[in-house]
Amino acid sequence: MWSRNDVVQTRCASPRGRRKGLSRLGAVGESEAMTDVTPFLWFDAGAEEAIGFYTALVPDSEIVSLTHYPEGVPGMSGKVMHAHFRLRGRDYLAMDAGPQFPFTEAISLYVSCADQTEVDRYWDALIEGGEEQPCGWLKDRWGLSWQIIPDRLLELIRDPDPDRSHRAVQAMLAMKKIDIGAVEAAAADA
Repeated sequence: MWSRNDVVQTRCASPRGRRKGLSRLGAVGESEAMTDVTPFLWFDAGAEEAIGFYTALVPDSEIVSLTHYPEGVPGMSGKVMHAHFRLRGRDYLAMDAGPQFPFTEAISLYVSCADQTEVDRYWDALIEGGEEQPCGWLKDRWGLSWQIIPDRLLELIRDPDPDRSHRAVQAMLAMKKIDIGAVEAAAADA
C-alpha cells in the first residue's frame, strides 16, 4: 500500500515550464501545489496535420512547439515525437505513436457554441472525413471525438418545467448535429 511518504518529490516538466511536482502517485501534500494537468493526445499518425487544422479552426490557438522523431527510429521518420499546442488558450500535448491505442469516445473535446452559426462552423469543418455520432458528437478524420454543443441546449434540457426539459432531451436524442431551433420548437410544443 502506498502512503504519502512513498511519494518522491521531483522536478517535473510541464507545458508552462519546469515546476516543482510530485512523482509516483501524484499525491499533493499540504504545502505543495499540483503540477499542471494537460491532456496528451496519442495519434496513430497525422498529429502534425491535426494540430495545424485544430489551431487554424479554433480562435486564440497556436502551436507552441513541435519535435519530430530523430532519424533512425524505425517507422517513425517524419512523425511527431512531441507537440505542445493551445486551443482557446488551453494547453494540449500530442504525439504520433502508432495504432496500439486508438481514440475512443471515452475522451472527447467539448466545444461550447454561442449559437447555431458557431455549431455549423465547427461541425462542418470537423466532420469532413470523419463520422457523425448522436447528440452533437462526431469523430474527426483522425478519430478524435468532439462534442459540438450550443449553450442554449443545456438551458433547454435543464428547464425547470420537466415536460419542456423532456421534449428538449427527446429532440436532442434524435439528432446527430444539434439544430437548436428544432430543439427549441420541440421544447415549446405542448
